[in-house]
Amino acid sequence: MMKKIGIFCIAAWFATGISAQNDITVHDDHTGKDEIIDLPEGMTYDIDSLLQEWNTKNYLGVDEKCESSDENPQYSKEEYISRLHRLMNVIEMPYNDVVQKFIDLYCTKLRRSVSYILGTSNFYVPILEEALESYQLPLELKYLPVIESALNPGATSRVGAAGLWQFMVSTSKVYGLDVNSLIDERRDPIKSSYAAAHYLQDLYNIFGDWILVIASYNCGPANVNKAIRRAGGSRDYWQIYPYLPPETRGYVPAFIAANYVMNYYCEHNICPMTATLPPSTDTIVVNRDVHFNQIVAVCNVKAEEVKALNPQYRTGLIPGSKQSCILRLPTHGITAFIEAGDSVYNYRSDELFTNRSEVSVNQVEVPSTESRSKKSKRSKKNNKSERSKTVTVRSGETLSAIAKRNGTTVSELKRLNGIKGSSIQAGKKLKVK
Repeated sequence: MMKKIGIFCIAAWFATGISAQNDITVHDDHTGKDEIIDLPEGMTYDIDSLLQEWNTKNYLGVDEKCESSDENPQYSKEEYISRLHRLMNVIEMPYNDVVQKFIDLYCTKLRRSVSYILGTSNFYVPILEEALESYQLPLELKYLPVIESALNPGATSRVGAAGLWQFMVSTSKVYGLDVNSLIDERRDPIKSSYAAAHYLQDLYNIFGDWILVIASYNCGPANVNKAIRRAGGSRDYWQIYPYLPPETRGYVPAFIAANYVMNYYCEHNICPMTATLPPSTDTIVVNRDVHFNQIVAVCNVKAEEVKALNPQYRTGLIPGSKQSCILRLPTHGITAFIEAGDSVYNYRSDELFTNRSEVSVNQVEVPSTESRSKKSKRSKKNNKSERSKTVTVRSGETLSAIAKRNGTTVSELKRLNGIKGSSIQAGKKLKVK
């Protein structure tokens, strides 16, 4: 039985030899130049963050029976070629200097990550193999998530790809994965694996070559076709290699290296973390809204466990009232959920579900169209009267008297009425404003 070891002790054991690296340099003997190749993002993840995953903290440990040193033995080129040739694979896995660079990286700076991945593979590889087998695809494709996400279903890339298979939103929706504010099925290991298998099958129907399929999984079919055209129509990955994006030039060699190290780790003194199988789980279809907090409180399960088993629910809300949703729990949790009935849904529902389905609008009295029209006419009339005012000249009246009576001046009256002299005629209308 595996000895239980605290996460602090595991982290301390892993601390040796870890350093950040995002590229490798390969020397081209033909050109005499060094080439910098980007690493797939799954090879750049910090081991400390991987150790915080639920399965790692609860079901992985250091195998103290595995006696091995940190020394990485060196082998001849012929030995590497022979080992790659002996792999029971359909996909071609040739050897070259670039592949060797990635093997060396896995077996030196990333050897602790390899130990972690070997342990985690106990949880996810059966799911990956089942999905690939359902589409009759080569099973060695199960190591694509190793270089994509380091087998971390919670992984998110710098460009927004997510899950074991690092689906972008646009591609995931084409292959039936829901991605919205509440659900992200890219993080569901089972659904995303079947979507990935379907996608890989479609890529093979386009290219008919598994190496080109792997390259296009990384950079997209359009970029691979562009590289083929620039290489004069060659469909050999190693011929179109210079015309591919920097990360894709390293992607296929990294895939070959991952297949190598996942099979020959012992020859490089890498001890896998040991795994104990998690408790059996089961699923239930939920047709009403339910929150993780309700499940934790009523069904005697841990919050971290519910989240780890249902990574597709982004906010903790399972929107069963909008569509049928799958809830996965330990078997005893499913039993408790069924037995609890409505009490699960009713627990603190007023606090947890605050979005309203219907609201009333605060009505303010608004004048009718008719009253608004009358008011407008009165306003226009008043404005007009304020804008201009006339008086009728009385018999014997002077400009001075009229100006005084209307609060204006003689000069203003002359200006308004175009009067040049001082005489005015009785009965004439004068503008005073």
